[in-house]
Amino acid sequence: MCNERPLVAVVDDEEPIRKALSRLLRLSGLRVEAFPSGTEFLESLRSHTPDCLVLDLHMPEIDGFEVESQLAHSGLRIPIVAITGRDAPKDRERMTARGVAAFLQKPLDGPTLVAAITAATRNGCSH
Repeated sequence: MCNERPLVAVVDDEEPIRKALSRLLRLSGLRVEAFPSGTEFLESLRSHTPDCLVLDLHMPEIDGFEVESQLAHSGLRIPIVAITGRDAPKDRERMTARGVAAFLQKPLDGPTLVAAITAATRNGCSH
């Protein structure tokens, strides 16, 4: 059992989605930090690491695929819940092959998202 509530990082370039997801997750008892870009999220890793990452795949500059790739290359093992408004089979296959905890299509179902995060963070809390 974790000593404190899991910290979830939400990375999405669309502010209304970022705000809605942050509110939903806080109401579900999670700690949340939100980032408008993959670059800002990656920079935050210098000071701390979240317990789970809700990651939009299609963003300008550094997209979710690149964020996942940089995490893998750095050796950081953060469970990822990938979210997308464009559910292309090749994207789903690519992220599933990379070991994401869940792959969800927008618009997101709140209980499904919370359940995916809970399942992803449960594994990291068993030490």
